[in-house]
Amino acid sequence: MPSLIRFLVFCAVIVGLVYGAMYALTTYVDPTPREITVKIPTERVNPR
Repeated sequence: MPSLIRFLVFCAVIVGLVYGAMYALTTYVDPTPREITVKIPTERVNPR
């Protein structure tokens, strides 16, 4: 039983670290918006 509790504590720590990293990314990283241009070939717009 102690090995099960140790495993569950280890999993909880890993989940906490991942959750903290995701929270830090959403809080401190600010994406910069920019325009995107995608060229579509004429064959796809006007099929024959």
